[in-house]
Amino acid sequence: MSETSAPNSAPSTPSANRSALTAAQRNAVAELLRVSPVADELGRRFTRAGHELHLVGGSVRDALLGRLGEDLDFATDAHPDETLRLLKGWAEATWETGREFGTIGAQRDGLRLEITTFRAESYDQVSRNPVVRYGTNLADDLRRRDFTVNAMAVSLPAHDFTDPHGGLDDLADKVIRTPGTPAESFGDDPLRMLRAARFAAQLRFAVAPEVRAAMRAMAADLDRITAERIRDEFTKLLCGVDPITGLRLLVDTGLADRFLPELSGLKLEIDEHAQHKDVYEHTLTVVGNAVRLEEAGCDFVLRLAALMHDVGKPATKAVGPDGRVSFHHHEVVGARLTRQRMKALRYPKDVIGQVVGLVGLHLRFYGYGRGEWTDSAVRRYVTDAGELLPRLHKLTRSDCTTRNRRKAAALAADYDALEERITRLAAEEDLARVRPDLDGNAIMELLGVPPGPIVGRAWRHLKELRLERGPLDRDEAEAELRRWAREQGVTG
Repeated sequence: MSETSAPNSAPSTPSANRSALTAAQRNAVAELLRVSPVADELGRRFTRAGHELHLVGGSVRDALLGRLGEDLDFATDAHPDETLRLLKGWAEATWETGREFGTIGAQRDGLRLEITTFRAESYDQVSRNPVVRYGTNLADDLRRRDFTVNAMAVSLPAHDFTDPHGGLDDLADKVIRTPGTPAESFGDDPLRMLRAARFAAQLRFAVAPEVRAAMRAMAADLDRITAERIRDEFTKLLCGVDPITGLRLLVDTGLADRFLPELSGLKLEIDEHAQHKDVYEHTLTVVGNAVRLEEAGCDFVLRLAALMHDVGKPATKAVGPDGRVSFHHHEVVGARLTRQRMKALRYPKDVIGQVVGLVGLHLRFYGYGRGEWTDSAVRRYVTDAGELLPRLHKLTRSDCTTRNRRKAAALAADYDALEERITRLAAEEDLARVRPDLDGNAIMELLGVPPGPIVGRAWRHLKELRLERGPLDRDEAEAELRRWAREQGVTG
């Protein structure tokens, strides 16, 4: 692979990094050989038509890191109509969902390809959406990209490597910088500030001091970005391998204040006698604990619930006569605030419901160790959690951040005991489907009533009875229904 660099490339890396660069280049060659049958074939089609084609952006970065996936990004001087013409008869499928941004999608041999016309887009400093202008050359296209590690290209099929902004050096140094000045880059697209935090979380890269300073100075510009774009970047950040680094960066630069002020708000003033723990640091620890309990990749619902579980504390903080601090009903307030924030960020209703449910339930376990829970309380815990129960187990365990080893061990033992009790009751009573012992049809038949409110009231009464006493046999259930009907004055 040959290398091309512009005069403004970063200076040579220290000798300690030279071996890393060599390894990165070897990774890139190996990764490109894996996809080159498709990529090079496509490159030859464009070349024969008199056009350029380059593998660009995250695809080159990931190839250098040895982690190139099945989604490949290309840049070309061909316009979308010409790209479609060149793909016809070669691609197994094409799509035009990104056409307004100059992007045509295609599929070939299990690879998803996105081919975008050279761009020189920028924001007009007022609009919430980019103004797309087609560029005419690779240099301009790379200059407008977000970060130097994403501003590299490999030509196809020649495999010439282009790195005009020192991206390879920054990749070796694990640092996030912008091709031009940070102010210019973030002025063009303020979402890039949030993307810098996302890459810090995903790649465990440090953000260059000048980039961090610009993020702090220009945080308010994030208000120009749509909620949906912010939501998508934040979701990727929270699902990064190191979300804590990304979250700290959001708070330290003031970006969190623009779209997630509840996170910054967790930095409560600690009283001089330390009567309550640092809620902000506690929350980040809970998120980290939740990540470690995941079983198969990112569980976004669990991570966001861990992040939001204590957001109700600032509004409920109270200091008693003895100087002790309390946060009564902060789970209720937190659930409400979580719903409001997630709706503002346009999350789907089902995702909102799951996260809010976990926030509202996260305190239910405490008190179990005092021996106050009856079988009825366990049934209600399981029923109220429903399908969220496995996540609730993880959230509750993650919420134990005490440094007192004896207390931590006691809490863990208590929750072990609760899970064992749930398992025993589930085996005996099918807790996954706690329903009344009589269904609606049986209720109508026994009471001689038509469908309507009475049936619903009777059904709810029998469910409460089922939660309180466990399963009833048919005779007991019918006797209880008739007793309830007499007390309610219900007659058929």
